[in-house]
Amino acid sequence: MSSGPTPVSFKVRTQSRVMEVAFDDGAQFSIPFELLRVYSPSAEVRGHGHGQETLQTGKREVGIVGVEPVGNYGIKPIFSDEHSSGIFTWEYLYQLGRDQDAMWENYLQKLEAAGFTRESGRDQDMSSAGGSACGHHH
Repeated sequence: MSSGPTPVSFKVRTQSRVMEVAFDDGAQFSIPFELLRVYSPSAEVRGHGHGQETLQTGKREVGIVGVEPVGNYGIKPIFSDEHSSGIFTWEYLYQLGRDQDAMWENYLQKLEAAGFTRESGRDQDMSSAGGSACGHHH
C-alpha cells in the first residue's frame, strides 16, 4: 500500500529538457531539468542542515543523461554536469511539479540576493566564480 502518489507514466525529454510525470491521482507535471537540478535533494545541494544549502548556478542548460530506479519509491537522475547523488522520491517529484511556480520564484529571488541577475545566475558556473560544494566528501 502506497502512502502517496505513484507515477503511472514517466518520460525524460532530452530535447526540451523536461521530465514528464503522470501520477495515479490524475496529476501530470512537466518539470524542467534545471529545476530538478537546483532543487536536488542531495547533501551537495541541501547541505547537512537548515541554512547550509548551496545555491546552484549555471544550470540552465543541464541535461539528464540517465535515470536509475531507487526501490519502489523514487529515481536517481544522472545530470550532464555529473551530479548524481540526489534521490528524488515520488512524493518529492510530485511536490516539485505541484509547487514549481513558487519554487522557480524562490530560486530566482535567491539568485538576485546573491548578486546575480535572474538570467546571469542561471548561466554562470559557480566553479569558475570560485564557489565550491559543501566541502565534505560524500
